[in-house]
Amino acid sequence: MIVAFDFDGTLSDSEMTVLLGERNGTAADMADITERAMNDEIEYAESLRQRCALLEDLPDEEAQAAFDEVRLHEGAAGVIHELRAAGVYVAILTGGFERGVARALEREGVEVDAIVANRLPVEDGALTGEVEGPLIEGTKDDALEVLAAVVGEDLSDTVAVGDGANDLPMLEVAGLAVGFDPKPAVAPSCDTIVDSMADLADVLATEDVL
Repeated sequence: MIVAFDFDGTLSDSEMTVLLGERNGTAADMADITERAMNDEIEYAESLRQRCALLEDLPDEEAQAAFDEVRLHEGAAGVIHELRAAGVYVAILTGGFERGVARALEREGVEVDAIVANRLPVEDGALTGEVEGPLIEGTKDDALEVLAAVVGEDLSDTVAVGDGANDLPMLEVAGLAVGFDPKPAVAPSCDTIVDSMADLADVLATEDVL
């Protein structure tokens, strides 16, 4: 069994690009672009490039300070721990950034089996304003299919948990699609909807995942 989580807005209540934008005064613009993307009003890859361009010349030490602020949702660490204790393969598939995900997990003392995320290149101690990684043009259904092949599981034995438009591809191919307080454009593609980690744990138990 594989459980694949989105990160920003799902496992975390932090929005990484907004936290980064607070470091150089672009947070409001970041939030606006993010909201449009999550509601499927703007293509995700373009939205991500627009947001990262606003971070050009941000000192990397400021970027790391922003990543240090990333927090998991209450109860998220417990759900991850229970899943892994039950032998479930846990993955994070996010258009967000590796360093923020790693920092949040480290703080809570939990690990996952795979993180598929993007990176913000650094030159001369500052962000370049560009973004690199598999989940810019690449979509989460492809990432989930690759994980399933590597782990040796059928897609029917996968659970996807997400909230935004860029989660739709994995929600649509997973065996069970769980919306975590999903955006209006996403909810119709979910098999079930939860709004807390406690509710998610109940769903996973009911589905015999836990």
